[in-house]
Amino acid sequence: MPAHRGTGVLRWLVAYALSVLGDGVFFLALGWAAQRVAGPAETGVVMAAGSVPRAVLLLGGGVVADRFGPRRVVIGADAARCVLILGAAAALGTAAPGLWLLVAVALAFGVVDALFLPAVGALPARIAPPEELGRIAGLRALALRLGGAAAAPVGGYALVLGGPAAAFAAAGLLFAASVPLLMTLRVRPLPAAPAAPGPPGAEAAAQHPAGAGRELREGLRYVRGHPLIGPLVLSGALSEFGLNGPLNVGLVLLAAERGWGAAGLGWLVGAFGLGAGAGALLLAVTGRLPRPGLVHIATLVAAGAALGSVALAPSHGLAVAACGLGGLAGGVCGGLAYALIQTSAAPAYLGRVTAATSLTGLGLAPLCYPLVGAAVGAWGSAPVFLACGAFSCLGAVVCLAAPAVRRAELPRARGPRRTSATGPLPDPPPAPAP
Repeated sequence: MPAHRGTGVLRWLVAYALSVLGDGVFFLALGWAAQRVAGPAETGVVMAAGSVPRAVLLLGGGVVADRFGPRRVVIGADAARCVLILGAAAALGTAAPGLWLLVAVALAFGVVDALFLPAVGALPARIAPPEELGRIAGLRALALRLGGAAAAPVGGYALVLGGPAAAFAAAGLLFAASVPLLMTLRVRPLPAAPAAPGPPGAEAAAQHPAGAGRELREGLRYVRGHPLIGPLVLSGALSEFGLNGPLNVGLVLLAAERGWGAAGLGWLVGAFGLGAGAGALLLAVTGRLPRPGLVHIATLVAAGAALGSVALAPSHGLAVAACGLGGLAGGVCGGLAYALIQTSAAPAYLGRVTAATSLTGLGLAPLCYPLVGAAVGAWGSAPVFLACGAFSCLGAVVCLAAPAVRRAELPRARGPRRTSATGPLPDPPPAPAP
């Protein structure tokens, strides 16, 4: 059954979209509450507090997901986020929020997020056949875009109605709504053997329980030694480091430098989001692209080149077009990387593999923000955008040097089962050898 018609996949997708929406509303409410009781510097500390435990514990969250099962972990994590945020809403509704309370909530949320992210990313391979994971990658990216886009109006409306307490309560209810959907998921058992070759001893290690520290080291060795996953994870780290700075810091500074204002910045960001959504929709509709490894490499180069040229555009319209092209290429590139990793990872390692891929975006990418800001202040936007685009293309070089990536393919969908009035017909005999 295609992924978009499977009830299990749709439940997971809606639950994931609700969680993304809840995340956005929570962070909006957290920032609004912080700026009411503290200055800009303290507000920044509150907003960044949750990223520290999330980055530190994310790999450990992958170990937990593999040991206890992603379904059980994601249900517990979403339930814990619901209780945490509703408790914070009650505290904010009964007393003036103190800075210490907001920091504590952000830290606790980051800890739970480190458990949630690897588990929710490892679920698709347990609820859908491998040939549908390409389509699921597109659907997941669409849910991420739509949930993120809806967070601002939903959170803003809640803030207008009842202030930060109401916005926190709305986020908690969104997490609560995802829990029943996740509880109805039916996951498939793990196969006995890994889905793709890994480093020596991977199968035996997966079948014998060990301590958490040993499991973490085994997961890292598995990622590093896998001929396809290792290059894709390294490529993702390089491209995230090169592209996130221009997107999250560089565009703001570029719009101020060119005098395009807030409206001009909105067009740039919106064009990238629209392009990324179009790329995700392409994967969701087609489900599978020919030669996905080579397409991934080509779209990664296209994304780096497009975003690197934004600051060279002679007009605002051309800069918007470059952002849209970069978003389209990035949406296809990211979706294909996710699908290739999910289909090639041994099921017993999916949580740790997902944690490693998530860490590149959540742990490494923010490190480039102050570097990009300082570089733009020193040399201007154009050379920095070009340098970041070239740096992201190093990820394509890594993939191009890996034969497993160049030859990578996604599983093909199996044909429909032939039936008759009395039941399924046997499969036709194989064609004789020439």
